[in-house]
Amino acid sequence: MPTTERRHRGRLPDHRAAFAAAPLALGVVDGEGLVVDANEALAELLGATPDDLAGRLAADLVDLASDARTWHAYREVLRGRQAKLRCTRRLKHPDGHSLWVQITVSPMPGGRTVLLAATDISARRELQDRLRHLQMHDPVTRLPNRSLFFERLAAALEAGAYDDTGTGRIGLCYLDLDGFKAVNDTLGHRVGDRLLAAVAERLTRCADEAGHGRVAAPLVARLGGDEFALLVEDSTGTDQLADLADAALKALQEPFDLSGQRLSVSASIGVVERRAAGTTTTCLMQAADTTLYWAKSDGKARWTLFDPERNAHRMTRQTLSSSLRPAVERGEFLLDYQPLVRLEDGGVRGVEALVRWQHPRFGLLTPNRFIGLAEEDGSIVQLGRWVLRTACRQARQWQLDHPGRPPVFVSVNVAVRQVWDSDLVADVADILAETGLSPELLQLELTESAVMGSAGRPLQALQSLSDMGVRIAIDDFGTGYSNLAYLSRLPVSVLKLDGSFVRGFQYDAEAGEAHINPADEVIVEALVQLAHRLGLTVTAECVETTSQAARLRRIGCDTGQGWLYSRPVAPDRISALLAAG
Repeated sequence: MPTTERRHRGRLPDHRAAFAAAPLALGVVDGEGLVVDANEALAELLGATPDDLAGRLAADLVDLASDARTWHAYREVLRGRQAKLRCTRRLKHPDGHSLWVQITVSPMPGGRTVLLAATDISARRELQDRLRHLQMHDPVTRLPNRSLFFERLAAALEAGAYDDTGTGRIGLCYLDLDGFKAVNDTLGHRVGDRLLAAVAERLTRCADEAGHGRVAAPLVARLGGDEFALLVEDSTGTDQLADLADAALKALQEPFDLSGQRLSVSASIGVVERRAAGTTTTCLMQAADTTLYWAKSDGKARWTLFDPERNAHRMTRQTLSSSLRPAVERGEFLLDYQPLVRLEDGGVRGVEALVRWQHPRFGLLTPNRFIGLAEEDGSIVQLGRWVLRTACRQARQWQLDHPGRPPVFVSVNVAVRQVWDSDLVADVADILAETGLSPELLQLELTESAVMGSAGRPLQALQSLSDMGVRIAIDDFGTGYSNLAYLSRLPVSVLKLDGSFVRGFQYDAEAGEAHINPADEVIVEALVQLAHRLGLTVTAECVETTSQAARLRRIGCDTGQGWLYSRPVAPDRISALLAAG
């Protein structure tokens, strides 16, 4: 026998003793997965003796067959096709307690057996769990924090997370306390934190009651500040979410007694409920945030359900707002013109320029869809300047094209922000000089509320424009608060009566008679007389019938505007009217 082989065999008893006495839990497993040998450490770890473990399937002892990926990797190691397997398993000890074990399986020399090593990592895992709990929970309310909430939400929306046993739907109540900042500012953050903790307790109680008899209660989380979320997995529909939101509002209505400090708070809640399939975390939270905003803007202390149609309108509004300025530069706007007709003889006295937006996605938009947005973001200055220049150029062109008839004036709407944010007087002067239009052929319309509140710079601008020869008109007169004494001191030359008065002059075609609202008749007649006494002319808007026109003419109104004469039309239609006389 060779010396090397004798020396190797001489060491075998020593190796066997080391295996048996090793503090690391070890087992030898054959190619069929059966335990050939196990040391005392492994037996103690599993609550057995080495002899009890011999001949048993190692995969059953350490739970290697519980998931397909680990089971496949283990079989590959047994067949010599994979170098090593490492995994973590939670095992049940025979005495009842659970332990976490890290398992390593690697081939033995010779290739016929593998060595299984097991390390008890329960203490380390417990420490990790405690640290994770601290990391994933809010220290003030002890609720799951934002990180844990989004982890749970992402898991709930993950493809395959919902199966045939559930509803496949998800719901969210996104809650914000009304006026919580005032509590912090007046009573301090310590009281504010106590209030948040008390709110968390009540929301948790609501969630527990809502989850009674169900598989799981809704998850209550604090997302930050005074924002909370109640996440409902496998929701049964909007009724369930509405009941939960109602319960949360009622629970918070009761006053809070915080160490003798009695506080009352309310909350606003955005409610979203939908199918989980096809929904993303971002989309769900955007919908919840939007709906919470609606609840706040609708008056607070309420819950509001997500409305796709309302959201589509909001998205459209946002899209329009973001593309207003570029649209002016791209030339997407156009002007229609509506005739202003002398009631005395039906002749065209002037036209009002009305802007439209030929939007590439939404089609032709009327001013009520975008003027408010333009005023909000300031793009009304750029747009207004374009409207003014285009209208003046067109009025001058009509004058040149029809030299045999008196020229018509053009009336342009002006927002009060144009007066504040730009040098309107300089703009008008430059445009009149550029287009060659006489100042008397330009009329600027401002709303009653804008003109009546004019002071300082706006009043000075209106006075300068009037001195220049430009006519100033008050639009929609009679709908706002009119300081009539102030009216006499304004540089105004025209009042445009709001159409609501004219609509009171109804006409019954079957009876062949007019039905006039007496109050409207008295008001219109008084306004016309007042205007004439002040040296102003009066235009009636929304004239739709001949009876309305006849009554306005008898009252003494100067000009009319409305569908009786013409709808807003393109410039060439106005040219045809002028040519026809």
